[in-house]
This record gives sequence, C-alpha cells and structure tokens, in this order.
Amino acid sequence: MGKRVRKTNGPGAGAGAIPGGEVRERLLAGATGLFASKGYAATTVREIVERAGVTKPVLYYYFGNKEGLYLELMAGPFGKFAAVVEGTVSEEGTARERLFRLCLRAFDIFLENLDVARIMYSIYYGPPQGAPFIDFDAYHLQFQEAVLRIVEEGIRDGEFRGGEAGDAMWAVIGAVNVGMELELCRPSEGLGREGIRRVLEVILDGVADGKNSGKGKGRRG
Repeated sequence: MGKRVRKTNGPGAGAGAIPGGEVRERLLAGATGLFASKGYAATTVREIVERAGVTKPVLYYYFGNKEGLYLELMAGPFGKFAAVVEGTVSEEGTARERLFRLCLRAFDIFLENLDVARIMYSIYYGPPQGAPFIDFDAYHLQFQEAVLRIVEEGIRDGEFRGGEAGDAMWAVIGAVNVGMELELCRPSEGLGREGIRRVLEVILDGVADGKNSGKGKGRRG
C-alpha cells in the first residue's frame, strides 16, 4: 500500500491539521483584536500569527499580507450591513415598521462587530495608519439614502405628516449614531437595542400623522 499522506492547510507549517476555515477565523480574530487595541500601523504580522498560533506563510497563503487581512476582516461586517440595508428597504410593511427593522438590524450588526467598528472609527477619524482605503462614507450614504427613502414613502402614503423628510431622516440617523457611539465610548451608559427602540418610538411618534398614526398603507407590492 502507498504511504498515507496527511493533508495540511496549503502552506502546511504551523497550521498542522487545523481545518482551513478555522485557520482563517483565528487569523481574522487575532488581527481584529490587535488592530482594535494597538492600531493598524502598530500591529505586526508576527504578532498576528503568534496570536493565531500559526506561522507567517499561513497568513500569506490565505490573505497575501497584512493589508489583505485587513480588507477581509472589514468586508464581512460591512458586506452584511450593505445587504441588510438594501434588503430592508424593499421589504413589505409600513414605513414605521421598515424604519424600525432597518435601524435595529444595523445596530445589531454594530454590536456583533464592536472591535471592527472601533478599528473603523480610529482610521476614519484619526490618522489613516497606512491601512488600505475603504470608502466608509459610501456605507453611511447608503444608510442615509435608505432612511430618507422610507421616510419619503411614509409621507407619500399619509403615514407621516408632510414636511421636510430630511429633518426626520437626520433625527433617526442621529439616534442610531449616538447609540452606537455610546456602546463604543461609554458602554456603561449604552442604550442597548431596547433603548434604541424607545428613542425611535419618540422620534417616529413625533413625525406620525395624527389622523393616520399606525394606519400607514405600507409598501406597495
């Protein structure tokens, strides 16, 4: 019989018999923690692979380099966010229902990826640290346009009172942004998911048409 060869993860050294998917996740998790605590620029490949329990060739095999690893760890949460925004806008339901779904789903993704959000904030508001460019503004604009579109549909259908849709949009976005920043900067004072829901209730009660409150026609099929 021929000699049995144990399969390894591409580059082999350091990865042992660990499944490739687990190796990738360990590298992504290790890099996320280090980028969030030390910053992108200050984190070395050596530190990432040591935390993941693999070797440098393993990282290079899966991600090419530190830049590729950074782009990959950002792609997951932001890709999910973009899909949620696009999908929620086209769902059935009243404008109020869809705004709640959109904001709470976006907030859930944020909570699930706090370290990724911390990295994004540090790069967006601070020095770029040599990190590859990601158009974070495009994601914010997508969310902004989605909220505005739903508000405008609510006004059109008589669910929300007439007025400047942009004002209602900024009120909604502002509440979500404050909730997110509290979770990052002062978690002990965080609103949490239910707190965001309560604040949105106040805002949407304020823009509701008194005669049609709770009786919106909803999105037409």
